[in-house]
Formats: sequence, structure tokens, C-alpha cells
Amino acid sequence: MSSPATELVRLLTVRGESLAVAESLTGGMVAAEITAVPGASKVFRGSVTAYATELKRELLGVDATLLAERGAVDPQVAAEMAAGIRRALGADWGLATTGVAGPDPQDGQPVGTVFVAVDGPLTTRPGSAGRGKVEALRLNGDRAEIRMESVRSVLALLLKELAGEQTGNERAQDTERNGGF
Repeated sequence: MSSPATELVRLLTVRGESLAVAESLTGGMVAAEITAVPGASKVFRGSVTAYATELKRELLGVDATLLAERGAVDPQVAAEMAAGIRRALGADWGLATTGVAGPDPQDGQPVGTVFVAVDGPLTTRPGSAGRGKVEALRLNGDRAEIRMESVRSVLALLLKELAGEQTGNERAQDTERNGGF
């Protein structure tokens, strides 16, 4: 069975689409997971690790008032990070992670509070959330476990969006192109 990152690279390659990543608590781990896949350069545009709150505003365009009022660990911040990296790097899809890996709470949020987001092309399929989607996570474990689960979760979120967008005909063509798997 292939890894989520391998599956993402495969699907994006078949679709001719690109990806960019904005990370906070994961500190570059999402980008590292994707770029470990052979052929990732066909789809991966780049990433920004905006660990400091002001970089979320300066580099990714997250609203300053939002950051001042709610802090960096917020679902809307995650959504704006995903949209901002997509825009900044000219990608079809943007991913973002923000949260508290520990050991201490941050912005009034307990350790294990994480928000992952995806932003992509506007779709009209039934049940689509439109351009973006945010998932709130309450994770247990130590700092390393929280960070790894955040990586897994953001990749799974994009895989779910990509799978939901493929029509039956696109799936058949994809299967044929990739040797029946």
C-alpha cells in the first residue's frame, strides 16, 4: 500500500495540478513528507514554514485583526494560511497546519489543539465546501506524536478532497494510466 504522500503525488500528477504548503506546528514536516516521494517535483511548488505569528500575516496574508483577536491557533487562520500559500506560490491546491504541539498551551489553546486546512479550485460538485475546508483536531500524545498526526491528517484531508472531485470517468482513466491500481 502506498503512503498518503505517494498517493497525493500520483493523483496530482494525473490531474496536472500543483500543491503548496504553509506550516506552523509541523515545521516543514509536511513538505518533507511530500518531497520524499520520487516525482514530487512534477506537482510540488514549495512551502513556507511560518512558525512566528507575524510571518503568517506578512508572508501568507492572514488577517492581522484575526491574529490579534484569536491568535494563530484558530480554524480561520488555518483556512487563510492555505489560501495564502496557494495564492503566493501559484498552486492549484494549498495545505496548512497550525496548532499546539506542546509542551505548553498557546493562545489559550491546550496542547493537542490542531487545525489543518486545504484550499483548492472552486468546485460545483454536490456537497462541496467550495474552495476550502478546515478540520479541527484534538490530538493526544507527546510533541512528536502530535506533529506526526498533524502531517497525516492534512495529507488525508487533501486526499479526501481529491477523491471527492474525481468523477467515475476520471477514476477509470486514472486506473488505466497507472496499471490498474
